[in-house]
Amino acid sequence: MIAKRWVRALVGGVIAVGALAGCEVPPPPEAAPGPTAPVRPPSVPRPVRPSQPEPPAWPERPTRPAQPAQPCPEGGVRLREAGGDAAMGLRLASLALVNCGTEPFVLEGYPELRVLDERGAPVEVSVGTGTNGVTTQVAGVEAAPRKMTLRPGAEATFSMVWRNTVTDVTVPAVEGRELEVVPRPGAPRLRLPLTQPVDLGNTGRLGYGPWIERDAR
Repeated sequence: MIAKRWVRALVGGVIAVGALAGCEVPPPPEAAPGPTAPVRPPSVPRPVRPSQPEPPAWPERPTRPAQPAQPCPEGGVRLREAGGDAAMGLRLASLALVNCGTEPFVLEGYPELRVLDERGAPVEVSVGTGTNGVTTQVAGVEAAPRKMTLRPGAEATFSMVWRNTVTDVTVPAVEGRELEVVPRPGAPRLRLPLTQPVDLGNTGRLGYGPWIERDAR
C-alpha cells in the first residue's frame, strides 16, 4: 500500500516536472519609455530693424574774419569821441586826438574847429575859445593853453560846451552831426562823424578849450 502511494507520487512529480520543462516562461515586459523633453519648434529669426540714420551734423558757423585795423590817417593822428555830460540843457563833450603814427606829434594852443550838418555843410554857429559866453567858467574849457609833444600811442583832448536851448520858436534848431578839426596850423583836416549830435537849439554859440595831454587808454 505504501509502495503504491510512493509510485503515484513519483509519477505525478515526473509529470509535473515535464510539464514545467515543456512550457517557456515569457520574458518580462519592457519598461515603458520615460517622459522626454518637449521638442521646441524651430525659432523664427526676428526681423532686423533698420538702423536709424545719424542726424545731420549742424554746419559749422563760419568764423567772422577779423576786422582790419583802421589805418592811421595822413598826418599820423586820428580823432575819436571821448565822452560828455548834459545837465539842464548845458552840454559838455570832449574829443581826443590819438598819435597813431610812429613819430612824436607837437601840439600848441587850440585846434581849429568847425561844426558840420548831416550833409557835411558848416552850420550857422559862433565858435570861440573858452566858454564863449555860453556859461561861466568850466574846467578844461578855460584851461591855459600850452605846448606839448605826443609820443606814439599818447593822446590829447579838448572840450566843447554849448546849450541846447530854444529861445525863439521862429528860428530852426541847429544840430551838428560831424566835426572838422585841424589839430595844429598846417596839419591835415580831420573829420569825425558824431554818435551824439551837437544839439545847439537856436542859441548859435559854442565854446571850446585848448589841448590837454593825457595818457592813451
